[in-house]
Amino acid sequence: MNIRSLLAATALPCSLCLAFSATATLNAQTSMENEMPKVLVIQREFLKPGRTGSNHEKTEKLFVQAMTAAKSTSYYFALDSMSGPSRSLFLSGYASLAAWENENKSDEKNATLTAALDHADLLDGEQQSSYDQGVFAYREDLSLHPGSLTGIRYVEATLFEVKPGHEHELEEIEKMYDSYMKNLPNQNWVTFQAIYGVTEGSRYLVMTNYKNLADADQSFMDSGAFMKSMSAADKKHMAELESNCLISEQTNLFEINPKISYPPPGWIKAEPGFWKPKPSAPAAKPAPAP
Repeated sequence: MNIRSLLAATALPCSLCLAFSATATLNAQTSMENEMPKVLVIQREFLKPGRTGSNHEKTEKLFVQAMTAAKSTSYYFALDSMSGPSRSLFLSGYASLAAWENENKSDEKNATLTAALDHADLLDGEQQSSYDQGVFAYREDLSLHPGSLTGIRYVEATLFEVKPGHEHELEEIEKMYDSYMKNLPNQNWVTFQAIYGVTEGSRYLVMTNYKNLADADQSFMDSGAFMKSMSAADKKHMAELESNCLISEQTNLFEINPKISYPPPGWIKAEPGFWKPKPSAPAAKPAPAP
């Protein structure tokens, strides 16, 4: 199993749980531009056939417009699936569970915002076949080279379901990769562990950020080189660890969608052309016939 080459997980627990390898904090209470969130909340929307693309973007933009008008600090960004079922994920980061609670209370005090969000929910719900939400905690000890989302366009994530009492074996596998990849500056991942929604064992979400898919190609090559560098005894040991600890694993690829994201001001300032692109000029009207 090539843990590092698998990213973008989405079979998250009933509370969706997705995060990424270099996602700077999304909430104002955590100095979002510079810190990794300690708590990651992910909302996941599965879409009906034919409701992806611009159809879904129309209703999601209602949320962005409402948040912008209210000058809310409840920032988030969106990922659209490139593999697996059609779905969009919305990620928000916090310094703590209390910070998440405080943000929710702040938005609820704004009656105009609440009404606008309720209206958007009704319309957006028509696009969805199902919805869930999840909560994860950041595992700094199992992460490598986390950074910011500046320049990032794709997110890969792998979700690991681990047997009860076998968490240490998955963590040993993670550290085997860390020891090899730590000297490769382009390798990055962030690990989050599920706080809520797990009925058996533990769930770990490992995410990696890519500026382009050529970076993903390089990640595969680096992981392949790592496997070749291992001794037969180490390969056998890793296989035994995986067999002993894993219930399942799932990997998917996502693309960041700035059109349905509500990013913090620092992200917009760093990449205004990406997060807030200028609208296309209307097509010129044909000249009247002579």
